[in-house]
Amino acid sequence: MMTKQYFAPSELIINPDGSAFHLHVRPEWLADKVILVGDPGRVALVASHFESRECEVESREFKTVTGTYRGKRITVVSTGIGCDNIDIVVNELDALANIDFQTRALKPTLRQLEMVRIGTCGGLQPFTPAGTFICSDISIGFDGLLNFYAGRNAVCDLPMERALINHLGWSGNLCAPYPYVIHADEQLCQRIAGEEMVHGVTVACGGFYGPQGRQLRVALADPQQNEKIEQFEYQGHRITNYEMESSALAGLSRLMGHRATTVCMVIADRFNKQANTGYKNSIDSLIQLVLERI
Repeated sequence: MMTKQYFAPSELIINPDGSAFHLHVRPEWLADKVILVGDPGRVALVASHFESRECEVESREFKTVTGTYRGKRITVVSTGIGCDNIDIVVNELDALANIDFQTRALKPTLRQLEMVRIGTCGGLQPFTPAGTFICSDISIGFDGLLNFYAGRNAVCDLPMERALINHLGWSGNLCAPYPYVIHADEQLCQRIAGEEMVHGVTVACGGFYGPQGRQLRVALADPQQNEKIEQFEYQGHRITNYEMESSALAGLSRLMGHRATTVCMVIADRFNKQANTGYKNSIDSLIQLVLERI
């Protein structure tokens, strides 16, 4: 008889009330359909469309509401900014779904979650001006997070990784991050994107300024990085946008057996050096598309 996998208290930290350590969410509060947003304030905007709510909890930057939208039970969670926070959120959501919090043992049957991140991004091509909706069919992680997990090579697009490294001139450069390329769930991308979104290739960066080619008072290691990224092409794919979370979400979800993708509205047109700071009034249309299709 196979021994059940057990997760020690130091590895899976459970709060005294039976909730996950960072999220403060209890297993019974988690829906199979999950919307992730960066800004805790955007949770209220998503939840404003719910007909009913069954839980609302907040801890640090992580705010969670579970409710019902047109008969669908949906959980919306804020992650804050960055792939490091996605590592926390996705691992704890998976634990809530697939680990018994009473026995600390792995459940015998996988509970698959469907996760869609709604965010904002910077457009990198002439066809991605401000206001464009982009669905990340492919994500490129400049964050390095997936490189810490076994099995990353089995789920990543290794030939595309090598092509990008050679194009950027990062081969043998110990100061450059080793990128990973991950495809999001194809069926989910098709359903969520519909006819309104560009199917894109998204670079997830480990920062907002230098890693995305923004220079303020500190010079960039490679001032031509953005131009190289804009010019990169692989099997008909062009890199469409920068953001900071999509790669970790797609990568961890694929390793864990979940279905996930990221959709973003372009608010910074990096190609034409323009930005739209009034986007908060228009992102609700993207939220409603996702609510209808998730």
